[in-house]
Amino acid sequence: MLAISSLLLVQPTTAQVTILRAARMLDVKTGRIESEVTIVVKDGHIAAVNPSSIPPDGQTVDLGDLTLMPGFIDAHVHLTIEDGVNFRPHLIEENAAQATLRGAKNARTTLLAGFTTVRDVAQVYPSLELITVALAEASEKGWIEAPHIIACGHALSITGGHIDPTMLAGSAEGILELSPEYGIADGVAEVIKATRYQIKHGAKVIKIAATAGVMSLEGPVGAQQYSAEEMHAIVEEATRHGIPVAAHAHGTEGIKAAVLAGVASIEHGSMLNDEVIGLMKDKGTYLVPTTALVDLLPLEKYPPLVRAKAEHVLPLAVESVKRAIREDVKIALGTDAPFVPHGQNAKEFTALVDRGMTPLEAVRAGTINAADLLNVADRGHIAKGLLADLVAVPGNPLEDIHLLEDVRFVMKKGTIYKQP
Repeated sequence: MLAISSLLLVQPTTAQVTILRAARMLDVKTGRIESEVTIVVKDGHIAAVNPSSIPPDGQTVDLGDLTLMPGFIDAHVHLTIEDGVNFRPHLIEENAAQATLRGAKNARTTLLAGFTTVRDVAQVYPSLELITVALAEASEKGWIEAPHIIACGHALSITGGHIDPTMLAGSAEGILELSPEYGIADGVAEVIKATRYQIKHGAKVIKIAATAGVMSLEGPVGAQQYSAEEMHAIVEEATRHGIPVAAHAHGTEGIKAAVLAGVASIEHGSMLNDEVIGLMKDKGTYLVPTTALVDLLPLEKYPPLVRAKAEHVLPLAVESVKRAIREDVKIALGTDAPFVPHGQNAKEFTALVDRGMTPLEAVRAGTINAADLLNVADRGHIAKGLLADLVAVPGNPLEDIHLLEDVRFVMKKGTIYKQP
């Protein structure tokens, strides 16, 4: 009861006109810190930045010695799972209602950490209902306190592949449904059906497992899983509906095949080489490196197979993201939460700086770059006419990137969810 009561004590506030004042604002386009800033918010959008006159009927929120920034964007989360170590309770012992409620809780935690938009790239829970799509719709309707959610529903995997749920939980065949509707699809006909099913039920991105993975109980982590023909079919079908495709991919050949198929982003990208980097730059493919988890995973808690794969691939992944940064591959921030715990998503900014980005480059990865990848041109920086998705932190994050882990103010679409 105490936990529930504490949630109810936080009441989001929305005024018809809100006037935000702060000591500083970071312009992520120019990289400049501007002093003594006033932002006028009306009808969920930024009506003016430093206007010559202030509306007399507005509600003023003085943020004092804080720095205003655009709301952060995480392009790789899994809201319906809590624990990145033990998947079995999520897959077998719980029901869809519980998974939905957990997703709502994790979404709220993520929002209060300053992430006003997320892309959920696999609901994990095996139900015909697309839980993450429902969460996205609930967020937009104001039913739950959550970021804007761009959801894929079920990710697509080959039978016995990385996102086959029986390879995550080690459960017996027959307990969990394995069909194109649930994202398990083999061959061109089935992958097209699986893609159409997710889109029919509201998916705004399609996620595929182009290669094996670390957390699943299958073979070599870099092995290609979907064939080039299958990936081309998925991308072609999704593109007809105006839907982008994101590809989980660790191994070089799988990354190459996915890029050639036309995916919008490579998730993880652990084994990049010169050829793949060149292809990604030529095609404008984004890398979502999910690199903070390398420093955070409790490897001692995982089964021997998973631990061995992680110990092999994670050092390669660190070198790959360093190389991608040096070669100016387009990069968008993603955490793979809960492998970075929900609410600690901003640790990815610090990890990107540790891998070689400047603080400004890291901020751009989690704002304007991620907005570009997600095709949401109405957010990602601060300008008149954009969504009023705003956060504020102390100090100057261009001097200390860790400050992004101390978000004091959160506004999403003009509604204040957190303030000092």
